[in-house]
Amino acid sequence: MGTLHQITLPLLNMLLYITLIMHSTISTSRVDLTLGFIHLPLNSSNLRHHKPYNLPLHKRYSFRHGVHKLWGHDYSSGVWQFEGQGYVPCGTSGVSIMQVFGSDPPHATTLMVRTYNGSLSYYRGPVLVQNIWDRWFYLNVIHDVEACNVKVYVDGVLVLEAPGRGGSSHYFKFGVYAQNDPSYYMESRWKGIRVLKKCS
Repeated sequence: MGTLHQITLPLLNMLLYITLIMHSTISTSRVDLTLGFIHLPLNSSNLRHHKPYNLPLHKRYSFRHGVHKLWGHDYSSGVWQFEGQGYVPCGTSGVSIMQVFGSDPPHATTLMVRTYNGSLSYYRGPVLVQNIWDRWFYLNVIHDVEACNVKVYVDGVLVLEAPGRGGSSHYFKFGVYAQNDPSYYMESRWKGIRVLKKCS
């Protein structure tokens, strides 16, 4: 009996140690980028659905089980953040899936995150992340109006820091918006959408 306890206790301690290490690794693998921000409520008055004039909304948008398939708070100062989980099906290309709308002329936007051939890019320029099709990913965009910069994080990793483009009014948009060389079928899915403002 004594021998069994001597063998079992170290084994249990080792299993407990491994479990704690695994839990510690898992819980710290994704940095909480929302610390220091306050959560603002989102309801139907914050959602703006853009659609062609000749199609009903149900042909371009659905919301089921917490997922937006196929928006906002306007702001002119402060530090604001968009957070959500996005999904781009294979084949969707040449589209903007997320924007910070508003800038000084001649531009209309401060930021566009687009998808081309399975990669996310900053406008049509630098690739931010490859192999994005057919998987859920976290997207965080932080816009500091006074500092005139924008940061993009994918799955908690900073993939872009770019200058702002001025403007007196901004808001976040997500969905699919045709850009250069768009695919015939375009789709994005979203869940866990949050708009946050940094505490003063």
